[in-house]
Amino acid sequence: MPVTPRKNYADLFRTPEFSPLFLSTSADIAARTVSGLALGTLVFRATDSPLLSALSMFGPALAQVLGATLFLSGADRLPPRATLAGLSLAFAAATAALALPGLPVWAMLAVVLSEGLIASLGGGVRWGLLNEILTKVGYLAGRSLFNMMSGVTQITGYAAGGVLVTLLSPRLCLLLAAGLYGAAAGLALLLTRRPPRAAGRPSVTATWRANSLLWSARPRRHVYLALWIPNGLVVGCESLYVSYDPRAAGTLFACAALGMLAGDVTVGRLLPARLRPRLGVPLLVLLAAPYLALFLRPPLPLTAVLVALASVGFGASLVQQERLVTLTPDELTGHALGLHSAGMLTAQGLAASLAGTVAQFTSPATAMSAMAVVSLAVTLALTVASRRDAGDGGLLPRRVPEAA
Repeated sequence: MPVTPRKNYADLFRTPEFSPLFLSTSADIAARTVSGLALGTLVFRATDSPLLSALSMFGPALAQVLGATLFLSGADRLPPRATLAGLSLAFAAATAALALPGLPVWAMLAVVLSEGLIASLGGGVRWGLLNEILTKVGYLAGRSLFNMMSGVTQITGYAAGGVLVTLLSPRLCLLLAAGLYGAAAGLALLLTRRPPRAAGRPSVTATWRANSLLWSARPRRHVYLALWIPNGLVVGCESLYVSYDPRAAGTLFACAALGMLAGDVTVGRLLPARLRPRLGVPLLVLLAAPYLALFLRPPLPLTAVLVALASVGFGASLVQQERLVTLTPDELTGHALGLHSAGMLTAQGLAASLAGTVAQFTSPATAMSAMAVVSLAVTLALTVASRRDAGDGGLLPRRVPEAA
């Protein structure tokens, strides 16, 4: 049955197939959280390099652009259950390989880049299936709950991961993450068998054709750029937590996740629908502005508050995703959401590389503030362009023509 955005979240769990998808995704995020912190710590201990530490945690996102170019047509052309289970098993194997003693750093980076390549397909399959289960009317409510779950899982995962990395070892934490990926695969198998949403075989040609169609409309281009760039630059700030304060990195990641959770609850549940489109730009400003103060190296409690406050701004992505879904034909929903996910993660990986490079030559605190300045500048430029083209006052106009 269709689920409206204003229904109680409990109603979502009465929708067939929502629960196994939710639980499988939860296990996947927990595994990614624990493995990212463990690998970033392991690489930083071995190299003392902010750049390599950032790349180890966010480098897989760099491969997303290649996956989006080659494989993304499979998001609507492959059976969802088998694809999600297979991807989780592949991640379990790769994460277990990262725990091998004596594995050189270059080999670790090669493994995480291969993970990013196969992960480019997962976002499209998962979010396309969610849209199919709940329909476009209920997508925002469902995605809001998934984002809330992601925040809670990251808070728990980073807090627990920080303790486990200190008390045990990063390699044992990587093996724990591999087990969580295996659990995600088992939960995905509880989904109902569904046929692909679109006919035809996945191919590079089909991927390029769909990407070109999605990119051809100016309104979608604005939404994609707003989803990818300001968000990615702020994630570049987050990629420096380990080098900024190695002992408190888990705390900072947990505070960021707490802020993201607050933003998702506010946008997805508390705000009336008529206000949401107008808050996209203010939330993007909030996402970057608190990081401007970090070059002063404030004490840890204040830094944690600033990080949490900034992460409330991630709620902007819910507003933008709702707009993207309304602009996309049903048969391309999975592909469109997969392109959003792949592009966002690619931007995050590039931003992590840039932030790590700046930190290598200056300091992590200075690099964080610099990334925040660029994020604010991009938000301003996108806002001006959107208002000029649509004449409706923001990055997410409510009524715009489809033609480019």
